[in-house]
Amino acid sequence: MWRYLKRLIIGKPLKTTDEGGQALTKFKALALLSSDALSSVAYGTEQITTVLITLSAAALMYQMWVALLVLVLLFAITLSYQQIIHAYPSGGGAYVVASTNWGTSAGLVAGGSLLVDYMLTVAVSVTSGVDAIIAAIPALSHYQVIVAIIIVLGIMAINLRGMRDSASFLTFPVYFFIVMIIGMVVWGLFRIATGQIAYHASAGLTTSVSGMSVVLFLRAFSSGSSSLTGVEAISNAVPNFKKPKSHNASATLAIMATILAFFFAGITYLSYYTGIRPVADNTVLSQIAQTVFGHGLIYYLIQLSTALILAVAANTGFSAFPILAYNLAKDKFLPHAYLDRGDRLGYSNGIISLAVGAIVLIIIFNGKTSLLIPLYAIGVFVPFTLSQSGMIKHWFRVREGVWQVKAMINFLGAFISASLVVCLFFLHFGNVWPYLIVMPLLYYMFYRIHLHYDNVAHQLRVSEKFTPENHHYDGATVIVLVSNVTKVTANAIDYARSVGDYVIAMHVSFDENPRKEHKTAQEFKVKFPDVRFVDIHSSYRSIVTPTMRFCDVIAKRAAERNFTTTVLVPQFVPRHPWQNVLHNQTALRLRGALNTRQNIIVSTYSYHLKR
Repeated sequence: MWRYLKRLIIGKPLKTTDEGGQALTKFKALALLSSDALSSVAYGTEQITTVLITLSAAALMYQMWVALLVLVLLFAITLSYQQIIHAYPSGGGAYVVASTNWGTSAGLVAGGSLLVDYMLTVAVSVTSGVDAIIAAIPALSHYQVIVAIIIVLGIMAINLRGMRDSASFLTFPVYFFIVMIIGMVVWGLFRIATGQIAYHASAGLTTSVSGMSVVLFLRAFSSGSSSLTGVEAISNAVPNFKKPKSHNASATLAIMATILAFFFAGITYLSYYTGIRPVADNTVLSQIAQTVFGHGLIYYLIQLSTALILAVAANTGFSAFPILAYNLAKDKFLPHAYLDRGDRLGYSNGIISLAVGAIVLIIIFNGKTSLLIPLYAIGVFVPFTLSQSGMIKHWFRVREGVWQVKAMINFLGAFISASLVVCLFFLHFGNVWPYLIVMPLLYYMFYRIHLHYDNVAHQLRVSEKFTPENHHYDGATVIVLVSNVTKVTANAIDYARSVGDYVIAMHVSFDENPRKEHKTAQEFKVKFPDVRFVDIHSSYRSIVTPTMRFCDVIAKRAAERNFTTTVLVPQFVPRHPWQNVLHNQTALRLRGALNTRQNIIVSTYSYHLKR
């Protein structure tokens, strides 16, 4: 049943040779990898105005200057990541750049930050999408968390089908949003130019606002910079592009940055000119759409497009997280399970891990986007700082072309990013303090995983002087675990006698029905009179503990006689996989416990049922 359900949701497995067919064109890559960055315009301007309105309505004028600084940072980051795409075409983005130029520790900080940030990307995008849905359908406000979790699971299922399918699915929501926002900005600017929309800004651009401080400006800037999250995703996913990979990835990044800059500048200007103020039950983007188009069909289409792209913006995380996890696993800092491709040639374990992490965050923060934004921003600007400063070292090392100009661009991006990190820690500490706990824990986890893999490699490596250890045993003891006398037991005993010099049947009985347990012993002695039968009573209804104690004693005695000890665990295998849920998993638990013993060999005898 599970196999058929899996095929229905994920589709038929693809051959490894089909990987080329999963590569992305620029058209599909823009849909797959830019949805997070483009969708951030739905809340970027609102985050700025939410901070400024705490002073006064007149302070909303500063949103234009904040937006200008955000656009400068976008320009520097875009140029920097284009350089990264060409310098490090294997993907990995900030993790690879920081590791190569600053060392392993800096790389792990960048990689760990991005792992968490991609989980936050999914959580923020989905909760923002749910906010847009609730703005249009207020009746769903009580089901915010449930709707968000359903959306995450849906996007996970789409990504498990492979990049080509997920890109095809995302094409409509992303380009629908692009068309609607371009239409809104252009039509809004036209109506302003023709005098159809009156000027309602609370203060002119050169007005001096009483009480305005550098700290408040920086708070607005750090909040508005959340619009730049997701820009790095394309540099992480360069291997997913069609050839020439670097050229196509760089071109896609340039297109995305241009659209993002136009959207962010246009929305911020419309917000300023029309005097829109942030309110609890209506987003800034929704208010702009109402002002430009009224409360008609087009307004609802814009709300629909916003909800769709915010919901699917999580897909950027689903595209970039598995590649980053793959690079960390390849360097032995994450489990090797993240190296495995699924049936559809995607890194399924990374996709599933991301979905689980995002759902946990949504539940912890109760689906509130505003609580997630600052932590979301710190998770991306730390890697920004490390990658761009790392590129400065890269250019001083390779000295290719006009490297001085490239280094200056990277310096600008690194300086602004580092300043943002400082601002976030000092001005939003109440929201970002979990980063100071999560990152050390992640770093410790990376270290322990890497140490384990190093130890395993050291112990398993075959050196030139290696000579195999030849054990000369005098015999073999086989312990057969018996629950009752069945065909499975009979065949297992027969097999044990063929490989062992001394066979013991061990049975664990409970005190509930002594007559039944006595009957089991009698039946066994009739069938196998030459095999020793040991009945161990368990007063606490435990099977694993008495089995382990008995096997330890026998293994110790066998070792004294220079015998090997094998524990044979009989089990029957149902014809259909779904039927496994109808039976207990005692054999599985016993094998797991016995595998912890160094001096015991664990073997399984499987009896396959016919119907």
